Amino acid sequence: MALAYLRELDNNVRFAIWRIEESAEDLISRIQLDDRERAILSRLNKGKRTLHWLATRVLLRTMLDTSGFIDCPSDENGKPFLVNFPQRISLTHSFDYAAVMMSDNGEVGIDLELVKPKIVRIADKFMKADELAAIGRDHIGKLYACWCAKEAVYKLQGNKGVSFKDNMTIRPFDFQDQGILFLELDAPHRKEPFKVYYEKFQEYMLGYVMEGGLD
Repeated sequence: MALAYLRELDNNVRFAIWRIEESAEDLISRIQLDDRERAILSRLNKGKRTLHWLATRVLLRTMLDTSGFIDCPSDENGKPFLVNFPQRISLTHSFDYAAVMMSDNGEVGIDLELVKPKIVRIADKFMKADELAAIGRDHIGKLYACWCAKEAVYKLQGNKGVSFKDNMTIRPFDFQDQGILFLELDAPHRKEPFKVYYEKFQEYMLGYVMEGGLD
């Protein structure tokens, strides 16, 4: 497992991306599993899903700098959390990579996606018509920045039933390889603007957000 990217966003927030090169057996040898986690593993289809799940747990151990057991269940909304550590976390994976974002304070969200042209066909599923009119329907990179931003905010807020299309609006922005966009969350439980960071990572798009943003 090779560290591909590590960023310290400030003294309290950081994320890391790892390239998955090991077998499931190798990854399992690096962590401890309780009965709940063994049951989760037994339900996963063999292959990438298993590798993704295991890789995020190995990466958690690396970022927390511990050889001990890390209890990382998910709440009733599917949001992962740490039982025996105070940090807030967000997990993501895509094809050959897994990533973890971690904060000593507020909630965070991160998403990593392999960039593919097919996103143009599903843009109407997660973008409003006026959003598409503002950014351009055929701009693949920009569409992925929007998707990753919405996914990152969805993970941060942590509640099911929030719609990318109906409850999130991205303000017009100029796309760059690395930049910032602003997203308005208008959900029943929370109405708040977010500053979301996005950047190209090799052939992937990365989006991440934290409560309070960065200066």
